[in-house]
Amino acid sequence: MNPFTIRPAGVVVLFAVIGLLSATFAVSPPAMLSRPGLSVPSAAPEGADRYLPTVIDSASVAPTPAPEGMAWIPGGEFSMGSSDPRRELCGGNEPMEDARPIHRVSVGGFWMDRTEVTNAEFARFVAATGYVTFAEKVPRPEDYPGAPPEMLVAGSIVFVQPREPVPLGNALRWWRYVPGANWRHPTGPASNLTGRDREPVVHIAYADAEAYAAWAGKRLPTEAEWEFAARGGLTGQRYTWGADLTVEGKWLANIWQGAFPHQNDAGDGFTGIAPVASFPANAYGLFDMSGNVWEWCSDWYRPDAYALAVKAAGGGVVRDPRGVAQSESYDPAEPGMAKRVQRSGSFLCTDQYCTRYMVGTRGKGAPDTGSNHAGFRCVQDVAKR
Repeated sequence: MNPFTIRPAGVVVLFAVIGLLSATFAVSPPAMLSRPGLSVPSAAPEGADRYLPTVIDSASVAPTPAPEGMAWIPGGEFSMGSSDPRRELCGGNEPMEDARPIHRVSVGGFWMDRTEVTNAEFARFVAATGYVTFAEKVPRPEDYPGAPPEMLVAGSIVFVQPREPVPLGNALRWWRYVPGANWRHPTGPASNLTGRDREPVVHIAYADAEAYAAWAGKRLPTEAEWEFAARGGLTGQRYTWGADLTVEGKWLANIWQGAFPHQNDAGDGFTGIAPVASFPANAYGLFDMSGNVWEWCSDWYRPDAYALAVKAAGGGVVRDPRGVAQSESYDPAEPGMAKRVQRSGSFLCTDQYCTRYMVGTRGKGAPDTGSNHAGFRCVQDVAKR
C-alpha cells in the first residue's frame, strides 16, 4: 500500500472527507490527503509449467566494472502478473485483476540498486544540489481556492497507529496529513534522522525520485524491469523468495504481523521501517523487493495495462514495455487523477488488508504524493557505463 494520495495539508480532509470515504483506497493513502502538483490528477499461476523463464538477453554476463551498490540483472523472458484469487480491502475487496492476465514479457539487461535509496544517500544528493522535495514546499493558494490559509502548510502523509481496533474500510482512521513531515522528519517535526542513515528515504514524490536518479546518472525502473528483477529467476511463485510466507518460521520481509492497524506484533523484528538489507537478498542480490517501503516505477498506472500490452503485441511476447501514456492513466477509485505504478508493498502490508507485497501484484500512487512508507530505488542502463 502506498499512501492513498492524501491531498494538501489536511485541506481535503476537511472539505472532502464525506465524498471520499467511499472511494477505493488502493495501495496508497486516500487522495484526499494528497498534495497538489504533478497530479493531472500463494498459489502458482494456472499451468505454471508454461511460464518457465528463458533468458534471451545477449548480455547475460555482467559487464565490468560493476557500479557501486548495484546488481546486474541479466534480462530475459518471464511471465509477468498474478492470478491470485484473494480479495483485499485496499483494492476495494476485489481480486487483484489489475495484475492480469499473466503474460510473457522480455526485458534487456540492466543494473539495479541492491537496496532502496537510503537517507544517507539522499542527504548527499541534497547537499550537492540544494534540492527541495515536494513535501517541503508550501502548497500554493491558487491550487486550493477557498482553503483556510492556516491549512496551506508543507507536510506529508504519516501512518498513525490507532490504539484500538478500527473499521478497515476507513483508512483515514490511521492516515494523517502531518504538517512538517518530510524526508528529514519522517513522522513529523519532532522526529529526525538520527540513527536512520541506513533506512530507506521516505516522503518522496515521483519528481523527487526522478531528480535523484538523474543526479546519480540513473533512472527509475519500468514496472516490467522491476518485477523481472524482484522474481530473481523464480517462476510461478507468490513471493520473491518462493511459495511460503515464512521459511522455517522466519519472516523474510518487513511486513505487518498482528491485528492491523492497531496491534503490531513485530514478528519480523521491526515495528516500522527496517534498515535496508535487514532480510536475505534474492538470487540477483537485491534486498527488500517485498515489503519495507513502496518503490516508484516509471510506468503510468492503468488497471487493464497488461491486457492492452498483450493486444498490442498480437498475443505474443511483450517486449520491453514502458506502460501507457499519461493521458491514458486511469484509476477507477479516482478517475480524474493520473497515477504512477508503485511496487513492493511496505511494512504496513498484511493479508488482513492489503496483500500487494506479493511479487506479481501492483500498486499505484499520485506522482505528487509521498508518505512515510514510500521510497524508491534506481536502475542504470548498460549504455550509461
